[in-house]
Amino acid sequence: MVNEFDKTSQKLEEIKHISKNGGEYWRARDLQSALGYTSWENFEKVIQRARTACESVGISPEDQFHETMKMIEAGKGAMVPRKDYFLSRYGCYLLAMNGDPDKTEIANAQSYFAVQTRRQEIKDTLEIENKRLQLRERVKSNNKKLNSAAKMAGVQKFAVFHAAGYQGLYKMGLVDIKKRKGIQPKDDLLDRAGRAELAANDFRITQTEEKLMRDKVHSEKEAIATHHKVGSEVRSTIKKLGGIMPENLPSEPSIKTIERKRKKSAGSLPAPDPQSP
Repeated sequence: MVNEFDKTSQKLEEIKHISKNGGEYWRARDLQSALGYTSWENFEKVIQRARTACESVGISPEDQFHETMKMIEAGKGAMVPRKDYFLSRYGCYLLAMNGDPDKTEIANAQSYFAVQTRRQEIKDTLEIENKRLQLRERVKSNNKKLNSAAKMAGVQKFAVFHAAGYQGLYKMGLVDIKKRKGIQPKDDLLDRAGRAELAANDFRITQTEEKLMRDKVHSEKEAIATHHKVGSEVRSTIKKLGGIMPENLPSEPSIKTIERKRKKSAGSLPAPDPQSP
């Protein structure tokens, strides 16, 4: 048996629209009846309260409640334009939170939009994490290629070689970078880097590899100097673009922590029955 919450949720799903870029939105005129309002005038008062609530938290109401027009049948088949609104998911949530609490539809809509908003937050977080995980793997792979190119160039002191790259990009050593960002000494800097910082380091790594091979570098001293120079050039590019210097970018949760969380949430298959064929 379908309960009242399911009925409201089903109705809200039915009147939901999807924009060309994949975003969800609702029309206020459709939402009016779904939330139990017979009078547009009363419903528009709720919209105005929701807009005020939106503005009070520093969010532009125009981005969540976009005024438009809708053709409404006025009798004898005549169609007349009437005010309407395109509403974002967050706009609908605020609208439900400012609606008549005595209406069952309002209480159900509050729960529906709260759940949908939380689901989207989780989805957005997962997408950001996925991009960061992919970029971290790319950096690891490219670092291996850099190590091979450095070895061919005659590098034996790899710690010194890599320190030169960090010094060029960050204008400080690895110990000081971690201290500045509040990263534990045992943690890998790039495991705690966000996408912008990973991208900067990936550019440093790939360009150093290319330059070592292109310039046919065959001395450790020259290879170390090359790595420092490339790091400095990447830093200059970031500065020219008005970007945040890498040492000023905040540290992120460890990649290893995210990977452990993913494995834990994925779980594992139960052990097969020993008697199974």
